[in-house]
Amino acid sequence: MKQIAIFQSDLRVGGIQKSVVNILNEIDYTNCQVDLYLFDDQCFFDVPSHENLTIKYLPPMPSYYRLLYFDLVKAISKDVTGGKQYDVAVDFSSYRNECAVGVIKANAKKRVMWIHNDVEIKRKNEPKYRVLWHFFKSKLKHYDAFAAVSPGIIDGFRRVTGIYDKPITAIPNHIDTSEIFSKVKAPIHFAVDPHKLNLCSVGRICHQKGYDLLMGYLTEVKKTRQDFHFYLIGDGPDRQALETQIAELGLGNEVTLLGNQPNPFPYVDKMDGFVLTSRYEGQGMVIWEAKSLGLPLYISKNLEIYNPGITGRENIVQALLEAKKPSEKVYDDLAEYNAAISERIREILEL
Repeated sequence: MKQIAIFQSDLRVGGIQKSVVNILNEIDYTNCQVDLYLFDDQCFFDVPSHENLTIKYLPPMPSYYRLLYFDLVKAISKDVTGGKQYDVAVDFSSYRNECAVGVIKANAKKRVMWIHNDVEIKRKNEPKYRVLWHFFKSKLKHYDAFAAVSPGIIDGFRRVTGIYDKPITAIPNHIDTSEIFSKVKAPIHFAVDPHKLNLCSVGRICHQKGYDLLMGYLTEVKKTRQDFHFYLIGDGPDRQALETQIAELGLGNEVTLLGNQPNPFPYVDKMDGFVLTSRYEGQGMVIWEAKSLGLPLYISKNLEIYNPGITGRENIVQALLEAKKPSEKVYDDLAEYNAAISERIREILEL
């Protein structure tokens, strides 16, 4: 029986959180025992229940530890596993010191870090992340292997870290289509105008996701066509700024912010297209979730590198001007996509 430890900061709203839940749902527990270590007891998602899956809640480190050099944090921290021996220990967060220390201090034969973002571009775009990176970058030398959520982020990671002698496996996010097809049937008190082209996106309202860019594109679209409405499912630190921008651009009648929804799929299913114009991504799980529901995809060209098999649009404005309501939406169980991912997960976890 293989022993696996997975360290993740929390299971609150977020793509990383959903990704680890999907992996937990995908694992075959007949030949392994998994301990999931969390540093927050609030849970937004449905977590699988199995006798060979144990969830352990631990107290988080003081926030100021993020501004201590990682080698010092490691030196003053203890093994939180109680000395249990693991075949593989996974830092699924890749951001939090708690997860890194947990993996590195654990008695494990193999230590793996998941990479969820384009680290090279993220460091250029986000001053806060550059500061955090300065303090925690020394942790990277302790891992034996890395998993990247898309092949498009591997080269940048190697350039930024200088790590060329350790394996990095591209493992895109597993998409639980059985869950999506089940949850999409849930009744909701929400309707769209059938006479309009109804578009949506799902994501955190922050600089990376580029919703401010999208509002500019929608302003241009509005100059030529007014038969559209855009719905954004999600929340985040830039919501107030986005609301101000929407008002200033006169998009109040064309844009609706729906906030976080525990079950976004019935909302997405009512739409005629999915739009994403992120400045950068790790992958973009929501793109594949929308694809599974048969929505036409309007994603900016720069996101192609993170999503092999998905075609980006050179000109989002023109694409939306030409967009039409689909005559039929066909669900896609993403069987081949998920099968390849499952195989890579088994390989890196040595299952």
